[in-house]
Amino acid sequence: MGMDEINKKREIAIKINGVKKKYKLGQIGGGTLQADIQSWWARLRGKEDPNSIIGQEQRLVGQSFMALNGIDMTVYKGEALGIIGGNGAGKSTLLKLLSRVTAPTEGEIDIYGRIASMLEVGTGFNGEMTGRENVYMNGAILGMTKAEIDEKMEQIIDFSEVREFIDTPVKRYSSGMYVKLAFSVAAHLDSEIMIMDEVLAVGDMKFQQKCLNKMRDAAKKEGRTVLYVSHNMNTIRQLCDRCVVLDKGKVKFEGNVEEAIKIYMGLDNSEDLSSYYNLRKVDRQFEFGKQVFITDFRFVGKEKAVYEVGEDIQFELCIDSKCDIKGAQIILPVKDADYAKIGMALSEPFDLEVGNGQIFKFKADMGLLAQDTYCLDIAIIKSDTEGNYYTYDNPGVKMLMEFSNEYAHGIEWNKKYWGNVMLPEIKRVQ
Repeated sequence: MGMDEINKKREIAIKINGVKKKYKLGQIGGGTLQADIQSWWARLRGKEDPNSIIGQEQRLVGQSFMALNGIDMTVYKGEALGIIGGNGAGKSTLLKLLSRVTAPTEGEIDIYGRIASMLEVGTGFNGEMTGRENVYMNGAILGMTKAEIDEKMEQIIDFSEVREFIDTPVKRYSSGMYVKLAFSVAAHLDSEIMIMDEVLAVGDMKFQQKCLNKMRDAAKKEGRTVLYVSHNMNTIRQLCDRCVVLDKGKVKFEGNVEEAIKIYMGLDNSEDLSSYYNLRKVDRQFEFGKQVFITDFRFVGKEKAVYEVGEDIQFELCIDSKCDIKGAQIILPVKDADYAKIGMALSEPFDLEVGNGQIFKFKADMGLLAQDTYCLDIAIIKSDTEGNYYTYDNPGVKMLMEFSNEYAHGIEWNKKYWGNVMLPEIKRVQ
């Protein structure tokens, strides 16, 4: 039985058809009727707005953009759906539409069940009311009686870990306390659909894991639907059954979580595992006055940057320099598939001379890395006597490499949880 046939038998929680959301750029108004008329008359004649701020980009005023541009999506009861994408992709806009915070410009959204949403810290909380009073208020909004809320109150307080402050006005809560109580309310009150937007961005690791477990139980054991937006791909992996990738207001991909993450991270094309990078045409930040340029980067001896676990990587740099530098170093940050830095390698010092097309070869021990795809960054630096670093060049290009070994015994924490460590020194190869 195919996935389409399985989905036909599943109960629909949310149905989205052709949804668009348009926002207008520029000022809403001039503050007075007279100012609004002046601005309107000026635009009508093609003149400068007399009420605009000096230096304001006039062509943006009155323009619009599509935050969502034709979204079609079906969310099923009891599934945990991840929604990922870059900044401005439309994730938060979609969740606001589903939470009825705003309405779509075009299209239809059918929702089958009550929604508990947490779009930001303290969503729906009244700062003057106590934590307990806010629990009652949120429950009432969902249509629950006082008796039903009373039945859940102790569970909410216990989970939130703010019992000592539950009768304190929430305006005195820290951001972490806000998150704990807000999540606890959303998770425990009777709702068929939970909508969470970066809810775990604040709070300690222990509580974050507790929240993930609760959302997983809500979907798997209680049959509730969870929509979860996050930039943390590990939490997406732990929680979600299916994933949607948004890009520029449209659905770029919908399906398997790992495939979605690869597409989001730009790792979906094997051609990206290139062994050669031409860096001559890269726009450097603050390029004016620069003295040193990395013009080429090459993984030596590889058609594609694919290695066995434990294999050293060898790479070659071509450098143009307008000055002599004694004791320059290569710094090589290593990032995981979430583009989070997990380690860094520093080369032994070497000397640069004035001239173009200087070739340098290096060997790096990456034996600590487990089987996975990694992103490399590279820069030329020099440290002073006090240990401060000056960067001569950083092209800012994401270079990919893969460690692949069917029989690898790489430790899991090497890949996901080990943090940012100093890798062995990069050696110069003559």
